[in-house]
Amino acid sequence: MKLQIFFSSKLAFFTSIFLLLSIPHAVSADRSNHTGFLQCLSLRLNDSNIVSKVIHTPNDSSFSSVLTSLIQNQRFSAPDTPKPVLILTPVQPSHVQSAVKCARRYGIHIRTRSGGHDYEGLSYVTHKPFVVIDLRNLRSIAIDVDNRSVWVQTGATIGELYYEIGRKNKTLAFPAGVCPTVGVGGHFSGGGYGTLLRKHGLAADHVTDARVVDARGRILGRREMGEDFFWAIRGGGGSSFCVVLSWKIGLIDVPSRLTVFNVTKFSEQSALKIIHRWQFVSDKVSDDLFVRVMLQRYKNMVRASFPGLYLGSVTNLLKLVNREFPELGLEKRDCKEMSWIESVVWFAELGEEPIDVLRKRTRASLSFKAKSDFVQEPMPEIAVSKIWRRLQEPEAEFAQLIFTPFGGKMSEISDYETPFPHRKGNVYEIQYLNYWRRGEEKEKCMRWVERVYDEMSGFVARSPRGAYINLRDLDLGMYVGVKRSKYEEGKSWGVKYFKNNFERLVRVKTSVDPFDFFCDEQSIPTLKSVQVM
Repeated sequence: MKLQIFFSSKLAFFTSIFLLLSIPHAVSADRSNHTGFLQCLSLRLNDSNIVSKVIHTPNDSSFSSVLTSLIQNQRFSAPDTPKPVLILTPVQPSHVQSAVKCARRYGIHIRTRSGGHDYEGLSYVTHKPFVVIDLRNLRSIAIDVDNRSVWVQTGATIGELYYEIGRKNKTLAFPAGVCPTVGVGGHFSGGGYGTLLRKHGLAADHVTDARVVDARGRILGRREMGEDFFWAIRGGGGSSFCVVLSWKIGLIDVPSRLTVFNVTKFSEQSALKIIHRWQFVSDKVSDDLFVRVMLQRYKNMVRASFPGLYLGSVTNLLKLVNREFPELGLEKRDCKEMSWIESVVWFAELGEEPIDVLRKRTRASLSFKAKSDFVQEPMPEIAVSKIWRRLQEPEAEFAQLIFTPFGGKMSEISDYETPFPHRKGNVYEIQYLNYWRRGEEKEKCMRWVERVYDEMSGFVARSPRGAYINLRDLDLGMYVGVKRSKYEEGKSWGVKYFKNNFERLVRVKTSVDPFDFFCDEQSIPTLKSVQVM
């Protein structure tokens, strides 16, 4: 009886909400589909206590907090941003199975959210009625130190993963990103890189197994899904193919003590000299050394920072830098020895906090727009100088450019090993970012990013001009379905993200999800689209 009363309250909500949302001719069909989905899902869960914890509709007090707590780009928290008609927060894998089976049966569009860091909000925003599967409760982490492996559920953050590794062992690590609140689900499925990429490659390079729910609602491991499917989700964007429940990853060795450092310059002349030399050595120097370039404003001045990590002692670092990169001007006072897990906190700019800070789930407070590029030949000083001038503009108050060096292990792994193709031949990657606080600043801040991106076109990779899927950019294109097939549309940006790997991803998609159940504005298309986005 309790479950029936719960169903009635939820169904009453869906009846009212779809009368408001649906166009007149579709009211009956939409209402039938969505109430049917809710009833199907609730009956499969078969426990009113569980249902009330995992199903959240807009008339529930929990809905707003569940939705907004993982919106990591406030550009998508505006009142006019489309909201889901339901959020599901599964507490066990079978709940995800039920959601997929019921959604497919009733033609419901779903989005899957891990940490909420999709740069264009596609894990929780779209312009059609949709349901969000929010995986925050599926976040267990099981570490096998003896076998140097971990099973981590998709709802965990990389900060939580790092914390558990660091707590268990001081000489094991994992090569993923620097932002601890990023969810492992999207991060691993797009490739994932951080301070260890020159030594150990991408996060996806170290995924050895996975458990997924496919478009038929089956839970599959690597053996059941097959090698093509497994290949596709390690860099091709898992949300195009399935819901990834968990990843098995291999850990890597790090010294018990390593060195972090930072050099800062406010003089344009000094900074340009260092950046010029950095472009010639950062991808060729010992792969124990990682040095980033960060350009941004600080107290109304442009600041160039050169944060880095070295897998060794301060003494050996200074010898290496003085020999290979003396222009950096690195001194002992710029350096600090610490453990790998402490370096994670340092790179995340979390201050002198204990490593427990990596477990905190915080919500970003700013809106932003981002783009990406890959550089294959050092750009001239005049190009960097132009960036410096752009950073002095009023709308660049919170803008940032990040140059991430490649080379090392990244040049040793084939472009076809995983869907991430930007390997050998790429000197570094550029990330263009601009942040703002107030809604009225949006247009000018976004135009600033576009201008800088356009001005760099002559100095970056071409044919295609590459982009990184984890730094998603809808300016590259999205499905509109007017004159071209979905495959033709998707290829225009798909080759920028995946180059020649795009065609294999399309074949995998066509094989494992022929009816295009898992889709979004930039998902991998099937060879013959069943439905246009």
